[in-house]
Amino acid sequence: MRVVIGETTEIGASVIIYQDVTLGGTGKEMGKRHPTIGDHVILCAGAKVLGSIKVGHGSRIGAGAVVLKEVPPCCTVVGVPGTIVKVGGQSIRVDQEKIRKENKPEPNYGTQLEAK
Repeated sequence: MRVVIGETTEIGASVIIYQDVTLGGTGKEMGKRHPTIGDHVILCAGAKVLGSIKVGHGSRIGAGAVVLKEVPPCCTVVGVPGTIVKVGGQSIRVDQEKIRKENKPEPNYGTQLEAK
């Protein structure tokens, strides 16, 4: 397994990175386009952290999570898309239906051509 670290990624002290982790860009930014990882962060196997976002110190990114938004310090993030499930070691209630609605892709109607 491999680890991918983008060229503008910044990694803090005492960070644990397991196999198949990607710290990459989304292809939408210019300049600083990769994540900044705080001190004492754990990035579990298969986690993807994408874009010019910050992962706060002491946070944990779960196996296979895809993180596209900033993560505050001392949080646990899991899932696709990444969802905060713990803050400061305390579990928080996650409204899965709300998450599904927020992350539902916009329909792509495109341009319809008329038949001649």
